[in-house]
Amino acid sequence: MMNVGITGGIGSGKSTVCKIFETLDIPVYYSDWHARILSDTHPDIVSGVTKLLGGSIYQSGKMDRKRVGEIVFNDKEKLNALNHIIHPVVAAHFEEWKMMHNDYPYILKEAAILFESGAYKQVDQIITVSAPVDLRIDRVVKRDGISREDVLSRINNQMKDEDKIKQSDYVIYCNDVDLVIPQVLEIHHALIDRD
Repeated sequence: MMNVGITGGIGSGKSTVCKIFETLDIPVYYSDWHARILSDTHPDIVSGVTKLLGGSIYQSGKMDRKRVGEIVFNDKEKLNALNHIIHPVVAAHFEEWKMMHNDYPYILKEAAILFESGAYKQVDQIITVSAPVDLRIDRVVKRDGISREDVLSRINNQMKDEDKIKQSDYVIYCNDVDLVIPQVLEIHHALIDRD
């Protein structure tokens, strides 16, 4: 079974692309979703984050993600420290998840920061989903109800699309011009043929 990473910046359209792959019966490991669950429940993460950001960061057993975002997206050192706490736990969880999905031709590991977190080392092929920055900002403002400035701050804390594309095997353009489904189907068939 082949492990395929799928990445792209915030608002790039990764989730939409992943849903299309799921309709093709390809399992998708959503790293951000699993990281959220593990951030509330895994003792190593809870302990590490509490030491890094203080005990008030957890309210009623749940991480205050809005507060965490306000802190780390304006402090690269704290963002890196937070990633070093969370990403090893998510990587180990992915390895367990893979074992339950080994009868598929390939699986996808979705991660916004696939390269930055080192998760690219767990995959054989990489797909980057790309979209123009203005479109990404509009999508996230509409989806999350946060300001354009906050979205831009998050984008600026992520690796640039051009750099991701250089390290990727495939690129999907999720903009207002290119059709997404044909791009996904082309990559799907290429991956099936490789298996």
